[in-house]
Amino acid sequence: MTTVPMHRAIEAVWRIESARVIAHVARVVRDVGLAEELAQDALVAALERWTDTGVPDNPGAWLMTTAKNRALDYLRQQALHARKHEQIGQDLEALEAHVVPDFVDALDAAREDDIGDDLLRLIFTACHPVLSTDARVAMTLRLLGGLSTGEIARAFLTPEATIAQRIVRAKRTLGAARVPFEVPGPQARAPRLASVLEVIYLIFNEGYSATAGDDWMRPALCEEALRLGRTLAGLAPEESEVHGLVALMEIQASRTHARVDAQGRPVLLLDQDRGRWDPLLIRRGLAALEHAQVLGGALGPYALQAALAACHARAPVAAQTDWAQIAALYDALSQVAPSPVVELNRAVAVGMAFGPEAGLDIADALTAEPSLAKYHLLPSVRGDLLFRLGRLDEARAEFERAAAMTRNAREREFLLGRAREAGAARCRPTSAC
Repeated sequence: MTTVPMHRAIEAVWRIESARVIAHVARVVRDVGLAEELAQDALVAALERWTDTGVPDNPGAWLMTTAKNRALDYLRQQALHARKHEQIGQDLEALEAHVVPDFVDALDAAREDDIGDDLLRLIFTACHPVLSTDARVAMTLRLLGGLSTGEIARAFLTPEATIAQRIVRAKRTLGAARVPFEVPGPQARAPRLASVLEVIYLIFNEGYSATAGDDWMRPALCEEALRLGRTLAGLAPEESEVHGLVALMEIQASRTHARVDAQGRPVLLLDQDRGRWDPLLIRRGLAALEHAQVLGGALGPYALQAALAACHARAPVAAQTDWAQIAALYDALSQVAPSPVVELNRAVAVGMAFGPEAGLDIADALTAEPSLAKYHLLPSVRGDLLFRLGRLDEARAEFERAAAMTRNAREREFLLGRAREAGAARCRPTSAC
C-alpha cells in the first residue's frame, strides 16, 4: 500500500478507535490531556510501523496495547523520578492512587476491563460543565470524534488557532479544577448528563443548519453527533433522555437529502419530497423514541422534541400532518423546558393548527424578548405568518430583516427570495401596488 492510501487507512482507524484508546489511558494516568498525548504517540508509532508492515488484523488492539505500554512507561518514569528525589514517603499515597506496583499485572488487568466504562468516563469528562460550551464542543469532537484541530476549525468556520487555544485551555481547566475521571454518582449524574446531551445536540444542530458559511448543512457533523449519541445510548441504556436525543437526531437526519435542491438551496419542511426521506433512519428514530417511552416517567425535552419530529415522519404528505398534536406537544415542551425559542416554535405550530392570526399573536409577544433581538428566525416566522394573512408589505420587511441577521449565505439567499415573493404578490393585478 502506498503512503497516501496507508495514511488514509490509519486516519480511518484512528477516527474509530481513538476515543476508546484515550478513555482507557486516561483511567490509567488520571489526566485527559496526558492520555491524549500518549494516544497520539501510539498513532505516530502506527504511522511508522504500518507503513512498512501493513495494517495489522486488529489495528484497534494494536493501538490500545501500544498506548497502554506508553502509559505504563510514563508511570514507571514518574515513580523512578520520585525515588531519585527521595520523596517516596511523601508521594506514596498519591502514587498508589495512580500506579499499580506490578505493571505486568496492571497491563493484564487493563486488557480485561470494560472499555465501555472508560468511554462513559471520557464522555462525562469532555462535557464537564466546568468548561465553557465552546470548549466542551471542541473537546468532545477532539477526544470522542477523533477529529483534528483543523477539521474542527473547518467544521465551525473558526480559525484553527482559536480551536487549538480552546482545547489547551480546556485541558488546563480540567486539571486546575481537579475534575475526576469518573462517571458521576446518581445525585450528580443528571446535571452532568444534561451537559453531555447539550453538547451532542449542539454538534448535530451545527451540521443540520449551519450558522454561517456558504452551505446550508454540514452532514459530517450530523453523522458525528449521531455516532456519539448512539455510543452514549449503548453505554447508558436506562437513560430515557439519551434515547430521546438519539430518536430526535435520527428522524431529523432522515430529511437530509430532501432539505436542499439540486443547487444546494434550502427546501422548507412542508415543501420537501418525503419520498427522499431516509426510511431506515425514520425506523431507527421511531424505535429509539419507543424505547424512551417504555423506560417510563414523564418525557424529557429531547424525547418530546423527538415526538414532535415523529409527527412529521408519520405523515405521508405534508397535508396530513397532525398540527393539533404538534401544538399540544409544544405546550408540553414549554412546561418542561420553557424558552423563547420553544415559544417561537409553538407559534409556528399554533399558526398551522389554528390559523396564522393565532400564531402571530404568540410571535408578536416575543418581539420584546432580549434573547431574540438578533435571532433571525423570529422575523422569518413573523414574515411567514404575515404572508399567509395577506399583509405582504409587512411580510417583505420581516423577511428582509431576517436576511440581514443570518450569517449563512444559503439562508440569506432563501430569505431574500421570500421577500421578493411577497413583493411580487403585492404587485399582482389583483393587488394594489
